[in-house]
Amino acid sequence: MNTSPVVTRFAPSPTGYLHIGGARTALFNWLFAKANGGRFLLRIEDTDRARSTPEATEAIFEGMRWLGLNWDGDAISQFERAPRHAEVAHAMLAAGTAYKCFSTQDEIAAFREAAKAEGRSTLFRSPWREADPADHPDAPFVVRLKAPQSGKTTIADQVQGDVTWGNDTLDDLVLLRSDGTPTYMLAVVVDDHDMGVTHVIRGDDHLTNAARQALIYQANGWKLPVFAHIPLIHGPDGAKLSKRHGALGVEAYRDMGYPAEAMRNYLARLGWSHGDDEVFTTAQAVEWFTLDGIGKSPARFDFAKLENISGQHLRMMSPETVAAQLTEFAASQQKPLPDGVKGQRLNAALPLLKERAKTFLELIDSAYFCTADRPLKMDQKAAQQLQNVSHGMLNALTQQMQNVTWTATDLEAFLRDHAAATEQKLGKVMQPLRAALTGSTTSPSVFEILVILGQEESLARLNDALSLTAQDD
Repeated sequence: MNTSPVVTRFAPSPTGYLHIGGARTALFNWLFAKANGGRFLLRIEDTDRARSTPEATEAIFEGMRWLGLNWDGDAISQFERAPRHAEVAHAMLAAGTAYKCFSTQDEIAAFREAAKAEGRSTLFRSPWREADPADHPDAPFVVRLKAPQSGKTTIADQVQGDVTWGNDTLDDLVLLRSDGTPTYMLAVVVDDHDMGVTHVIRGDDHLTNAARQALIYQANGWKLPVFAHIPLIHGPDGAKLSKRHGALGVEAYRDMGYPAEAMRNYLARLGWSHGDDEVFTTAQAVEWFTLDGIGKSPARFDFAKLENISGQHLRMMSPETVAAQLTEFAASQQKPLPDGVKGQRLNAALPLLKERAKTFLELIDSAYFCTADRPLKMDQKAAQQLQNVSHGMLNALTQQMQNVTWTATDLEAFLRDHAAATEQKLGKVMQPLRAALTGSTTSPSVFEILVILGQEESLARLNDALSLTAQDD
């Protein structure tokens, strides 16, 4: 068992946004480090210079910050460590655990074609593996690992269990290209070793890489990290996750208005579980997280579940927390929230609105009645509601409400008495009031809305709505 202080890492390639699968990998590494009092490091694997961009790197940073996955120390650039990677390869040459291979790409392709035609293994075995250095030509070469060709390599994976490969199925992988640049396989091992990474938690599409990377560790006499390969995320239909399922950048979920804590909760549940707990805080996730809780089957992305968890988190938050996060969200969308009287109305309404919303976008939409200017824009159902109401009935009700004490209790008592006196169900009275006050047919309690808006604004909106009501004969 590895008893070193826990060090995990997230190592994305900056060739695009931080996608949902990468975000979950980052979260699992962050949770495991936090759960074990360890360190969580960030390495940008930017060796593909043609595709790596500063904008993509910044998008990764921004996505990580929004999710609250703060890393320890500075982010490391893999490209900037290329001299160190080459240094290790040359040390392996000197130690005899690597060799120079002068085979050309054409020669390797010809070998594989012939092997395929003859039904033999196409695994390339370099003729230069045991060559005398005195016979080396003055020509370009790659540096290859001198991998064992017999026996087995076993990875004791914390998720997948023991996984074994025959060494005769693993090639002498290239460590340095002919231009002297390191390959991904070498760079990852050297970086993880130098960074002191004790646990490599990543997608199970890297499982075969683990076997090949283990050989590099062994060739250098380095201790292997603990490996944990997580099943990938699938769509609700069981197919590989694609954009139609929700394979978007995390900034898309931020812009859709999901709270970061809800997103952390949902991502944690994609492949990890703690009993039957579905909704939990980040502090609870840190307390509970173990590699044993990661399942072997692919997780399925489900927008309905994400929305449900998001709504529950909004209800769990204090109104003050919701107000602060809503303000930040609105600013990020270049739609700052109002101040003054409208801002006061919104703050007063948040305890009610957050009980019904699933996202910050829904919260802003439902808060329209707090922030709108008169006359309100009516949605289709609200306009229809008012068109079906007697002008005389609404006008009389508006006049009578001028004399009501403006508290939720007194307003409720008045409206119940009015409904009884006019032999109407309470709903028949409340529906046109809701439409007139909010421009919608769905909202929190009408009594609370009346108090939030105040008497003057409420009566003004009711008078505005009179123009939409049915004219009496």
